[in-house]
Amino acid sequence: MKKTALCIIFLCSISGTAQKKKNGTIYREHPAIQVVDAMFTAFVAGDTDKVASYLAEDLKTFNGTSSNKDAKPGTKEDFLEQMNWMNENFDYFSMEPSKGAYPDALEYDESGTWVQTWDHVKGVHNKTGVKLDMPMHRLIVVNDENKIKTIINYFDLRIPMEIWVSDNDLKNGTLYKNHENINRIRRMMHAFEFGDFETAYTYFDEKARFGSLELPDGETMSLEEIKARNTQLWATYDFTSIDEVGYPDYLEYDLGDAKVVQSWWKFRMTRKSDNKEFVIPALYIHDFNDEGKIIRSNAYISTKMLDSK
Repeated sequence: MKKTALCIIFLCSISGTAQKKKNGTIYREHPAIQVVDAMFTAFVAGDTDKVASYLAEDLKTFNGTSSNKDAKPGTKEDFLEQMNWMNENFDYFSMEPSKGAYPDALEYDESGTWVQTWDHVKGVHNKTGVKLDMPMHRLIVVNDENKIKTIINYFDLRIPMEIWVSDNDLKNGTLYKNHENINRIRRMMHAFEFGDFETAYTYFDEKARFGSLELPDGETMSLEEIKARNTQLWATYDFTSIDEVGYPDYLEYDLGDAKVVQSWWKFRMTRKSDNKEFVIPALYIHDFNDEGKIIRSNAYISTKMLDSK
């Protein structure tokens, strides 16, 4: 049994070794890398003639993330048009190697020289204001004449799509001045004003999450944590009034089916220890579920002034 096991291990090791087959050489410095770097430097500068000088006449470009089987490759003319469009439609346009990255040149035994790059592209679309800030990976084939004949791009399609949809007016739901969810917010806020916590908390789903400017980014609190915090707050201050400022808006979004009330308030408070009075402005954004319960609350309020003597 032991001999059999040793034979199996030995055969597996031979099999693993036999599977290796060299298929070329990887270079960190290479003339093909210089061609690619020079072409994209000219691309960012918007130098059409210089870019064209690095491209093969039969250049083909591909979107490496597309699953469209009928998609046709882009041509040299398409690539130059894209360059002109980028330079005409983006302010602050730049393209630099991603942090810690550098291009490689791969001389394959059969398919020629490929250059692979990892870049970070930035810019601001000058009509829509959509920010371009994303990584881009490319596989590029350089022919024997040091001309670029193939470019395969890998990038996040969501940003170009956002630019496309933002280029025209597009409705995303309905804005209400009066709505039952607005009424719920008013009743909830005034229940807090009069110290009726039992009623106030009935407007929240038991799994509601609470965020604020004073919490670390991405961190939220639970309903139980909010109850404990409010108990301490009301023990320290008298809330003489919670006043609505302007009027709340209720938004029913088509995207994501979100139901949101945004409202503005002034908290008029008196510190019990020394009778010092405070007036604190606040903006709240409350998300509702289909049952009319608040599932998220974001408070845009600063309590720093409460530390004043």
